[in-house]
Amino acid sequence: MKQLTYRVVPAVLTDKTEHLERMLRRSEHFTDWVQIDIMDGLFVPSRSISVPDIASAKTGISWEAHLMVQKPMEYFDSLTAAGAKRVLVHYEAVKDEAQSIAGHIATMGMTAGLVLNPETPLSVLSDGLLAQLDSVLFMAVHPGYYGAKFIPEVLDKIDSFRRLYPEMNVGIDGGVKPDNIAKIALCGANEICVGSAVFAQEDPASAFHKLTELAGFACRPEHT
Repeated sequence: MKQLTYRVVPAVLTDKTEHLERMLRRSEHFTDWVQIDIMDGLFVPSRSISVPDIASAKTGISWEAHLMVQKPMEYFDSLTAAGAKRVLVHYEAVKDEAQSIAGHIATMGMTAGLVLNPETPLSVLSDGLLAQLDSVLFMAVHPGYYGAKFIPEVLDKIDSFRRLYPEMNVGIDGGVKPDNIAKIALCGANEICVGSAVFAQEDPASAFHKLTELAGFACRPEHT
């Protein structure tokens, strides 16, 4: 059976390069894996830092890119050059092309993840598509902003998916706080992306370690 990675993933969301560099430098002290959000201002209302900004930051942390963009394939070459380990694209942006795009990501030396917005049903995930994926990330907010309202119904979707696919990496992103992270982990998410509950805190490292403990991940297998 595939060994899953259990981890809290700091989610880096900013439109300022100096903030990006500061968040990555801080992260280096408490984790070896982060998610960096890339937004084009079209797929979601907000715009974030670019792939060249990430490349110039020269972080030693392994990272994945969460593409909240209308045309994700236009980013793949630059993401490979910048050192991304995994690329997550939204089903809503690619739809029927999701399986071929996931396969294309693999040919570029990165693993592929698919992101589902809260309203997108599990029925869009075929066995053929899932065979091309390293992870499925469930949005528990409407994407684009730090601090958006958590949508608890997404937990039922995660629970259903985990029962069907026990060996798939299952992520959740959005609205994760100390008071709900244990419940989230119990529903079957093994990769819990956290933004403001880490980076908006006075001591991000302490916040990260506390969340890891609350999720019950401190003693679970963790690797990148």
